[in-house]
Amino acid sequence: MSRKWLIKNGTFAVMSLDNPVITGYMLVEGDRIKYIGEAFPEGEEETESFDGSHLLFLPGLINTHGHAAMSLLRGYGDDMVLQEWLQEKMWPMEAKFTSDDVYWGTSLSVLEMLKGGTTTFLDMYDHMDQVAKVAESSGIRAVLTRGVIGLCPPEVQTAKLEDAITFAKTWHGGANGRITAMMSPHAPYTCPPDYIERIVQAAHDLDLPLHTHMSETRAEVEQNVRDYGVRPAEHLLKLGLFSRPSLVAHAVHLLDEEIEILAEHQVAVSHNPGSNLKLASGVARVVDLLKAGVTVSLGTDGAASNNNLDMFEEIRLAALIHKGVSGDPTAIPALQALQLGTEFGAKSLFLPEVGRLSSGMKADFIALNTDQAHFLPKTDYISHTVYSAGPKDVEHVWVDGEHVVKHGECLTMDEQRIRYESQKAFEGLLAR
Repeated sequence: MSRKWLIKNGTFAVMSLDNPVITGYMLVEGDRIKYIGEAFPEGEEETESFDGSHLLFLPGLINTHGHAAMSLLRGYGDDMVLQEWLQEKMWPMEAKFTSDDVYWGTSLSVLEMLKGGTTTFLDMYDHMDQVAKVAESSGIRAVLTRGVIGLCPPEVQTAKLEDAITFAKTWHGGANGRITAMMSPHAPYTCPPDYIERIVQAAHDLDLPLHTHMSETRAEVEQNVRDYGVRPAEHLLKLGLFSRPSLVAHAVHLLDEEIEILAEHQVAVSHNPGSNLKLASGVARVVDLLKAGVTVSLGTDGAASNNNLDMFEEIRLAALIHKGVSGDPTAIPALQALQLGTEFGAKSLFLPEVGRLSSGMKADFIALNTDQAHFLPKTDYISHTVYSAGPKDVEHVWVDGEHVVKHGECLTMDEQRIRYESQKAFEGLLAR
């Protein structure tokens, strides 16, 4: 029989337009929310209880684009143009990564994410079995994909694709359903057209969604036009990528007709404001995307280009940047910004059972300590979450109904060892 427990006296961000925050009760049974409301649930007088006083309960934050193991390269190459950053700093170091490096880099990122209130993350990288092992043992929810770069001989392309297929077959639905898989050509500028078509076919065969980088910089868009005669969105459309459920990362440089393509084919966009600002890639047309009906979510990208995995920061940036560039203070209201980091993230990752606090949903949620100066006065908790809160406010985290962070301490990971091993891994990379 699954465990049943009741949160009493809590404040809950249900995020409905008419009544976004309620005070009351939430009943959890097993891995599901069974009830949430202002009234005490009938017949639950003897149920184990948890005191929710001075806590604000939110859906777990959802990070829809990243490269977790790149936490090992945090601060290694800053203040550079994207292509130079990749070619001179990132790719040479990443070529040295062993599976152990990926394990400890991912562990460092997952620790940071869980303690900061992120309960679901997408990861595109190599040595993905190691990423999956960290996700499985830590208790986090993960959407994992072996990213493939096709700038290599045909036999290496085939080996990478076979590796991606094997990973997906092995881990999709793993960790009691907490791990799902996607297929990922890295980007149109790193994968020849025929290779992208092969990856798309594999996604059809496996019935999996697709994820790729797209239109992150103006330079890559111009290169796509030079090489293929069309901009990236039309290019990927012609290659069949949008024939599958798809999520593209960045989508900074889009024309109106490209937004129409994404909307027509229900392609979701992972907006990475922090990384795009740091690399001077630009500001995505999020307001226009949302108006067109495109699902937009938020991602941190890797810790080497952000340089943190703080989803509160991404939510706040999304709320602020688009006000600033549009001159419209109503461009992305606080409630919508919070939805980008939760509900819309779940939709982007094709996870219909997470992202909201409501009956029947998975019990992925977090609790913020509101007994602090920056949460007062008690005017608008949605506003306080978006404009004032941060990862250090996270007091508790639950995933699948399991308590994984308690009073700010991660219960499922050895933080001291992870800090030691990740520093050791970086020093090993420098020495190779």
